[in-house]
Amino acid sequence: MIRNSIIPAPLARLPWRVLLTITAIGCFGLVVLFSAAGGSLRPWALPQGVRLFVFLAAAIAISGVREDVWRRAAFPAYVVLVVLLFAVELLGAVRGGSQRWLDLGFIRLQPSELMKPAIVMACARFYDMLPPSETRRFGAIWPPCVLIGVPAALVMLQPDLGTALMICAGGVTVMFLAGIPLRLFVGGALALAIAAPLAFNFVLHDYQRNRVLIFMDPESDPLRTGYHITQSKIAIGSGGVFGKGFLNGTQSHLDYLPEGQTDFVFATMAEEWGLAGGVFIIAAYLMVIRWGVNVGIRAKSRFAKLTAAGLATTIFFYVAINLMMVMGLAPVVGIPLPLVSFGGSAQMTVLLCLGILMSIDRESRRKTGW
Repeated sequence: MIRNSIIPAPLARLPWRVLLTITAIGCFGLVVLFSAAGGSLRPWALPQGVRLFVFLAAAIAISGVREDVWRRAAFPAYVVLVVLLFAVELLGAVRGGSQRWLDLGFIRLQPSELMKPAIVMACARFYDMLPPSETRRFGAIWPPCVLIGVPAALVMLQPDLGTALMICAGGVTVMFLAGIPLRLFVGGALALAIAAPLAFNFVLHDYQRNRVLIFMDPESDPLRTGYHITQSKIAIGSGGVFGKGFLNGTQSHLDYLPEGQTDFVFATMAEEWGLAGGVFIIAAYLMVIRWGVNVGIRAKSRFAKLTAAGLATTIFFYVAINLMMVMGLAPVVGIPLPLVSFGGSAQMTVLLCLGILMSIDRESRRKTGW
């Protein structure tokens, strides 16, 4: 009663355990970025920290949006982002050999990142409109495939294989949870397996083919195309159980580990904090993902259930693909570790997912009188 009288009701109803977990992940990431810069707040830790708390405040604000708003906005948001993806092809800024950003002056926007939650909501909205009895018919399959295929194809042109795969994974997850027959997914997997050699030879760029080849045989070219993953494994393995200690990493500080502040930040962390640091970060992510799945279970509408489960799965794919990538269990596809890797796009996307999940959770609790 005392707490309720002091803390405003909207704040008291927030899932503080999850918010504190997210904050802990983000602050630990700032510590890693501080170390990666040799003990300096610039150029990575300070801007990352500012964005973290700005986007976290935005997520809390978003949590007050009603579920109906997300339902109505699903298709318009999808259309706007598809238009922005076309604009990237025409006007996008080129960086690192890829054309993925729109330079708006005050911000460099990457529409493909925002498409990850948008595709989940668009597919969830489609199945929310579809009568459950129609789910196993062909009309329940081809529209979501088009919804997924258009942005995925545009992102592949940038080229950005990792983000295209994430968009496909989020949409397909919603299709699966909506009740599309399992045999269709098995058939689709077989079709992909058959088409994979053709895609490898005629669709992927040279550097993407090299990544696949290096994944299959990392030692074939350890000083060139296999350099990233080789140094990542050395950094992770050298950390041992408790790591070399804060600011004592050698692979990142001596510039042996490329992209130690972005895609391979987990290797930077593992070298200094060891297995203990890795277990902490993975356990924290699992707590957030588990909460997101439970939000979907508690949700009352079909749209909310599918959206919550899809967004929780999106966060899972972020974490799982990045960890597999830096450990050599998957090809390098440029997926950052959310809230830890330097960069605002993934940080914004994950906290947007968190805000929508909190919005759905708040609506569910309101309807049940919690």
